[in-house]
Amino acid sequence: MDKELKYIGKRIDRPDAKDKVLGKTKYTGDMSRHGMLYGKLVISKKAHAKVRIDTTKAMAIEGVKAVFTYEDVPKKPYNSNQWYSGSVAEEDELILHETAKHVGDRIALVLGETMEAVEKGRQALIIEYDELPAVIGIEAAKKQSTIVAGETNLCFKKELTCGDVKSGFEKADFIIEDTGSTQKIHHAAIENHVCMAEVDTFGNLIIWSPCQVVFQVQHVTAQALDISYDKIRVVKSYIGGSFGGKGMPILEPICGFAALKTGRPVKIIMDRKDSIAATRTRNASIQRIKTGITKEGKIVAREIEIDFDGGAYLTNSSAIAVAAGKKAFRTYDIESQKYVGSTYYTHTTPGGACRGYGSPQVHAISEININNAAKKIGMDPVDFRIVNAVDPREYNEGAVDQIGMPAIGNARIKDCLIAGKEEFGWKERMESIKDKNTHRFAYGLGVAASAHGNGYHGSFPDYTNVTIQIMPDSRVLVKIGIHDLGCGTVLTMQQIAAEVLDISPDFINVPQADTHLSPYDSAGTQASRVTFVCGGAVKEAAELLKERMIKSYCDAFGCTQDQVWLKDGMIGSQSTEAMNYGSLATLCEDKYETTLKADLEYKSKANPSVYSAVFIEVKVDRYLGMVEIQDILVVQDAGQVINRTLAEGQVQGGAQMSLGMAICEEIIYDKKGNLKTDNFSKYHVINTPSMPLVKTLFIEKGEPLGPFGAKSIGELAAVAPAPALMNAINNPLGTNLTDYPATPERIIEALN
Repeated sequence: MDKELKYIGKRIDRPDAKDKVLGKTKYTGDMSRHGMLYGKLVISKKAHAKVRIDTTKAMAIEGVKAVFTYEDVPKKPYNSNQWYSGSVAEEDELILHETAKHVGDRIALVLGETMEAVEKGRQALIIEYDELPAVIGIEAAKKQSTIVAGETNLCFKKELTCGDVKSGFEKADFIIEDTGSTQKIHHAAIENHVCMAEVDTFGNLIIWSPCQVVFQVQHVTAQALDISYDKIRVVKSYIGGSFGGKGMPILEPICGFAALKTGRPVKIIMDRKDSIAATRTRNASIQRIKTGITKEGKIVAREIEIDFDGGAYLTNSSAIAVAAGKKAFRTYDIESQKYVGSTYYTHTTPGGACRGYGSPQVHAISEININNAAKKIGMDPVDFRIVNAVDPREYNEGAVDQIGMPAIGNARIKDCLIAGKEEFGWKERMESIKDKNTHRFAYGLGVAASAHGNGYHGSFPDYTNVTIQIMPDSRVLVKIGIHDLGCGTVLTMQQIAAEVLDISPDFINVPQADTHLSPYDSAGTQASRVTFVCGGAVKEAAELLKERMIKSYCDAFGCTQDQVWLKDGMIGSQSTEAMNYGSLATLCEDKYETTLKADLEYKSKANPSVYSAVFIEVKVDRYLGMVEIQDILVVQDAGQVINRTLAEGQVQGGAQMSLGMAICEEIIYDKKGNLKTDNFSKYHVINTPSMPLVKTLFIEKGEPLGPFGAKSIGELAAVAPAPALMNAINNPLGTNLTDYPATPERIIEALN
C-alpha cells in the first residue's frame, strides 16, 4: 500500500518543529497584553472544610488589584465534563467554593500587576477552616459514614453483560480469581495549566486556552457565567502537553469572569503543586476479576467488577465506569461475560480524562489474571491470548459487538501477538531467561494485550464540519475544529488532504480551533477520534473539492473528466495546457463567480477497535526491589500509519506513561486527605536515564472506514505496557503483584 501512496505513511517533518526547538513558539504562558493582570488561584489546604477568608491585608499590598472569593462570583453550578449542550449530568461545581471538598479545591483568586504582587497577596490572606470529616479512598466512601454529595457516596453504577455467565462458569474446568487496584495518576504535562482572557472592542470575551475542546470551554463558560455563547470566543493556543488533563475547563471560567469583572486582560498561571492538586487525575480503582477456562485454554466466562474513585465532584464519574466496561468486551472472544462498574465520591481531586480513558484500568488487573489463567494450565501466556483473541469482523451497516456497541471491525490483535512473538524472540527467550538469574537479580518476561476505540460513534454525537478552499496562490486552507496536543495533528490533516489533492503538505494550512472562525466540531480532541473521524472528514472534503476542481476545469476548457489529471499542485488534461491550482481558483472566481471550495458535515460511520500487544524483559533486584527494563517491543494494530515518525513517537511516549503507572507514579493522600506527592521530587515519573529504547512494530492491514485505512494510535499506546511490565516482574519472582504501582517496597513485601 505504501508504494501507491505519495504522502501517507511517510516520514514528513512537522512544520512547527523548528520553532519549538529554537524556543520561538509562543505558548499561553508567553503571551501578554497591554494592561494585563496576573492571577493565581488560592486552593484549599483541607480536604473538607467550611472556608472563611479575610482579604483586607491582601488588598492593602501594593500591586494587588482584586481578590475574589465565593462571595464575589456567580453561583451558577456547572459540570466541567459537559462537552456539548445536549449532555445531561449533575452540575455541582462552582467557579469558587465556600465549602472545600478536596485539598486543591478553588477557594479564591488573587489578581495583581505582577506575579510578585500576586504571591504576596496570596500569603497575606487570612484563611480560616472549619474542618469537617473527610472521605479518603473508595473503601472509606463505601462505609457511608460521611456523605460527600447527595444522599450516598455511590454516584454511578453500570452493568454490561453478554451470554449466560452462570452457565459459562459451570462449563469451566478452572476458575481463576484476582483482586487488585490502580492508583490516581497526574498527567505530568510539561506545561502546567494556564489561561488568558480579555474583552475585545465589540464586547466579546476572548479566552486563549491550551485546551482540547474549544466548544466545550465555550459551553462550560457560558453555563458558569450565564452569558450567551456567541459572546464567548475560545481560541486554542499552543499546548505543552495534555494527555487528557486539559480536557475539562479548570481555569477558563474563572479567568473569563476576572476579565469581565476588571475590564482588563487576565492571565492565570498554575505551578506544579496546583496542577497536581487542583485539576484532574486518572481515576483510581479497586478491582475483582474472575475468569473461567477449560483445560484446553478457552475462556468460557468472565466477571469484572471495578469500583472507581470519582473524587469530589461528578465530572467523569459515569463516563469512566461505562468506557472501561466497553473495552472489556473487545479483546477476547468470550461468549459469556459480565462487567459491573461503580463510581464513588471521595474528598480527593476529581477524576478526569487521562490517556486511555478507562482502558488502562480495565486491562491493568485483567491482563495479570489472563497470565494467571495460562499459568494454571501450563500454557504459554502468548499462545493463551492468541487462542482467545477476537478475529476480524466484516463491517456491515449497523453491525454491533456483544453488548450492542459498534462492531470491532478489522481487528488485528492476533496479528499483533503472532508478529510480536516472532519479532521479540519470545519462545527462545522463555527457554533461556532463567539462565541469566543470579542470587541477587532475577530476569523475567511479560506480555499483555489491550484494546481501545476510535471516537464516540454509538455513544455520543460524533461529527465535524470542514471547509476546504483553494487560494489564488495555490495554497489550500482547511478549516476544521482540531486541536494539536503536541502529537502532530495538524501535520496528519495536512498529509491526508495532500494525498487526495496531490499537492505538497507544505502548501496546506490547517489552523487550530477557534469558536468564532472554525466550523463546529462535536467533540474535539478526545476519545481517540481525531485521525479516524476528523481525518476521515478532511479526506472526504478534499475528495469533494477534487471533484469540483475537475468539473470546473472541464467546464472551462471543454474536456471530459476522464482526461483530467492532478499532479504536484497542477491540473491539466491530454488536450489542454496545465495550470496550477491557484490559477484555477482565480478562473472560477472571475468566470463563474464562485469560490473553489467544498463544505462538508461529516458524521462518523463506525467505531472499530484498535489493539496492541506488548512484550517486555526485565531485571529485578531481589535485595532492593528495583526494576530495570531490559527490552520492550510494542506492536500496534494501526490500520495504516499516516506519519511513521509521529506514530513511533506516540507509541514511545505512551509506553513511558504506562510504564510509570506500573512501577512508580502515584498520587498519595494521607488519612486526612493531605496530598503527599505534590511535586516531582515526591511524584516520580520515569526519566530519560531509566527509559529503555521502545521498539515499535505496526500491523497495517487497513480499516475500511478509516482515512486511507488508518485508525487511532496515541491513547492505546498507554495501556498494555503497564500490565506487561507487571507480568514481567511477577514471572521470575513467583509473586502475584496486582496493586499498582509495583514500587520497591511492594516488591520486597511480596517477596517476604
